[in-house]
Order: sequence, then C-alpha cells, then structure tokens
Amino acid sequence: MTYKEVHKETYLTKEGLKHLEEELHELKFVKRPDVASRIHWASQSGGTVDNAEYEDAKNEQAFVEGRIRELENILSDAVVAPKTGGTKGGVKIGSSVTVVGADGSKHHYVVVGSAEAAPLEGRISNESPVGSALMGRKVGDKIQVKTPNGVVTLTVTKVA
Repeated sequence: MTYKEVHKETYLTKEGLKHLEEELHELKFVKRPDVASRIHWASQSGGTVDNAEYEDAKNEQAFVEGRIRELENILSDAVVAPKTGGTKGGVKIGSSVTVVGADGSKHHYVVVGSAEAAPLEGRISNESPVGSALMGRKVGDKIQVKTPNGVVTLTVTKVA
C-alpha cells in the first residue's frame, strides 16, 4: 500500500486553509501551554489522585493533542482548490451554488472539502450526496439526489 492509498487528499478553499492553520497555531501556542500550566498547578495543589481539576485538565489535554494531530494530518494532505473563475467549468470546490427543488424551495450552498463542511451554515462537502451530485454541473442542469428522506430533484439556477 502506498502513502496516497492510505492518505487521501483533503480539498480546502483558501479561506478554509487559513482558518485551519489559525486554529492549529492557537492550539499549539496558546491552548497547549495553558493546559500544561493547569495540569502542573492542579498536581502541585492537590496531587493527582481524586483531584477533579487535575482530571479535567488531563481530559482537556487529550482533546487538544488529538485535535492538533487531526489538523496536522488534514493540513499535510491539503490541496487548495483554485479560485473559481466564473461558471465555464461548472460547479467545483469553492463554488457558490443556488438550486431550486421540485417543490419550488430555493437553497444556497458553497461546495467545500469535507474538512470545512458546515451544513447548517450552507457549506456542504464535495463528498456529500448533494455536493457530489453538483460537482461539474452548470446552470440549468437537473440532478437527482438520494437523501435519507428519499430522492430529491434539484435544478441548478446559479453558479458563482
């Protein structure tokens, strides 16, 4: 098995890359030292046995270190999607897309890589059912997407 078979590329927008790099910096240079200080203080003031503050700080340390590893892995395999230059090539990562459902409902999405997805904010992954169905589509294209609620038909009305 090669490296690329184990690690798949993570697609990010330029803004998403910046956000993840800032989060990693914050965790490494602010949060990590803060947690280490809390652990030291808690162990000095009450030992390590039956010390709720010490346990809480150790749990936070595990979370911070896990998130640092996760971000480092994402960033090591990151590919920044080029800025979209109009709609000529259709929907791609970074595209802003408006679709209309068969019932007339209008939805606006920004297609991003899975590491940046925030569906409640309208940022959908290119790997999600709707996101993958939109990839490469142009204004006027109709797509059918299998969702947990059944098959949905959407018409692309705008790509930017």
